[in-house]
Amino acid sequence: MRKLIVLFAAVLLSATTLCATTIGSWKAYLAYTDITEIERVGHELFVLASKNLYLYNTQDQSIRTFSKMDALSDCSIAHIAWNPKAKRLIVIYENKNIDLLEINGNCTNMPEYYMKSVTGDKTINDIYIYDQFAYLSTGFGILKINTSRAEISDTYQLGFNVNYSYVENGKIYAASPTHGLYAANLNANLLDKSSWTYVGNFTPKTKTIDPELLEMVKNVNTDGPKYGYFGVLASINNTLYTANGFNQQDGIVQMMKDDKWTLLEVGNISQTTGLTFPGIACIDVDPLDENRLFVSSRNGLYEFKNGQFTTHYNHKNSPIEIFDKIHEEYELVTGLKFDNEGNLWILNSQAPTQAIIKLDRQGNWSSHYQADLMKLNDAGFLNKSLAMLEKMILDSKNRLWFVNDHWNLPSLYCYNPTTDKLDSYTKIINQDGTSYAIEEVHCVAEDKEGNIWAGTNLGAFYLDPTQFGSSEPVFTQVKVPRNDGTNYADYLLNGLDISSIKIDAAGRKWFGTYGNGVYLISADNMTQIHHFTANNSKLFSDYIEDIAINEKTGEVFFSTSEGLCSYMSDATTAFDTMDKDHVYAYPNPVRPDFTGLITIVGLSNNADIKIVTANGALVAEGRSNGGTFTWDGRDQTSGQRVSSGVYMVMAATAEGKKGTVCKIAIIN
Repeated sequence: MRKLIVLFAAVLLSATTLCATTIGSWKAYLAYTDITEIERVGHELFVLASKNLYLYNTQDQSIRTFSKMDALSDCSIAHIAWNPKAKRLIVIYENKNIDLLEINGNCTNMPEYYMKSVTGDKTINDIYIYDQFAYLSTGFGILKINTSRAEISDTYQLGFNVNYSYVENGKIYAASPTHGLYAANLNANLLDKSSWTYVGNFTPKTKTIDPELLEMVKNVNTDGPKYGYFGVLASINNTLYTANGFNQQDGIVQMMKDDKWTLLEVGNISQTTGLTFPGIACIDVDPLDENRLFVSSRNGLYEFKNGQFTTHYNHKNSPIEIFDKIHEEYELVTGLKFDNEGNLWILNSQAPTQAIIKLDRQGNWSSHYQADLMKLNDAGFLNKSLAMLEKMILDSKNRLWFVNDHWNLPSLYCYNPTTDKLDSYTKIINQDGTSYAIEEVHCVAEDKEGNIWAGTNLGAFYLDPTQFGSSEPVFTQVKVPRNDGTNYADYLLNGLDISSIKIDAAGRKWFGTYGNGVYLISADNMTQIHHFTANNSKLFSDYIEDIAINEKTGEVFFSTSEGLCSYMSDATTAFDTMDKDHVYAYPNPVRPDFTGLITIVGLSNNADIKIVTANGALVAEGRSNGGTFTWDGRDQTSGQRVSSGVYMVMAATAEGKKGTVCKIAIIN
């Protein structure tokens, strides 16, 4: 036993100190700035802010946040109310779902109302607490909930919108902005509409937050983002860049590095330019200067240095063009991408004379006219650049790919800056000769084999390099065998509306969808590894707007209609060589209560991993995903958790060349 303790100590002394997140875990990135409701429970305060919930202890100033990741069952909270008799917080979501939350974090979901078909408007306008009951004022009447028993007691179908309700002197009152104030005796048959009588005019309820409570929480720091909507994501240099999206009125850029959020300084832009700073289409960072950031918007291009705004580029100081003479602020810069030499390439949608612009390292501008991009013939416009040229990427051969995500000629394009040649893909015909009437092309990505994937409203298709520039290109629509004894196969993700495609360090594809959540598909396209939905996982919503991957950590970020969340995946950037300074395992030691995956990082791509006992007996083996390998702590032969001891991780390259060894201590 003494020898084992010494071995554990040696492992601990040699292990790299880090704060690592468990593979397979989820994380929420929520805003808590806009406070709308506060409920006091002794010296603690439940605070509803930016549609999210936290608990603040006024004595020790501690904060506990609640989300779908830990306690709650849903997202986007509309109202809260504390029932002192039941000792539960009623949580009402915008989608009409209902939770009952206790101070210790225990949560009971009441999905009956959310799932029930009701005649009339189901919107919940207000909560009134009386005894163990909660009276919910709705668009059709009143819903009575027994908060102690977590059940719906009664539904009073009054036939009109109830803004709020209350109990007073043995009567219950229902206040309607359209019908006035109605009342009924509490002991009457409240299910009978005739029991309710008109007693006066409607008086609006003043909804204010107790100034004393508001003062207590006004300086609370939850360490999250300031704003809660994320339409655009980019993971660059271990930093997550987020923006609120092209259709938003005010441009907002937030950045997260090492779990710390900062806000890009945009407050002086309008004063400096005399223009608004509207919706943002994309973000990119200079590969030769990580402190130089560019942001594109509906009225031009913005440059930032060290987080501070420096220059606004528009028709007055660049080739960027105005949509028309009437719309002075309508200069659509919808695509940005730096090449490896530090030249910035720009897509100018709905422009009169050009679509592709370059800003070189010396600050010189040049326009690159392409006739195939000047085909916007809609609503009186003739031969302008296409309506929504966006999602530009730089492939492994330094070619620029982008899409036109618009019903007017939905299409895919490849521009070669070296030859000034544009390849246009305006029709999708698969390998079986099937032609698709594509209405939207949302995104483009290059996989590890050099194939170019296009995400459309009818599924995912790719062009292999032999089809690049072809006059009659054939797209591959992956066929996945059913393996049911027949020779039949199904097209991969056929008919799904693909919103985003990202390739991880292991060559696997992450597909975001509009309405069907997220899919992770193996590098060979044959295996569905994960399908995350709002119902079967911690994913906030099935409506995915964008995906970004931090290849250093493996964290995959999902921008959804309900906010930003992430999943810690098991693929990270591979190292060219493996050595003891970069290869390590976590958690280490592995304690008795740990049931997750043990993670080994710092590996080369597709490394050969063998885990053996101190005596050399093999207990697990496999290949790394990029630079990461995971082990469940079980013996591959018996399927049982291995015994206490120190285990050697022996890593070799995919070619069989010796790599390095690290140790894992297991404690049972």
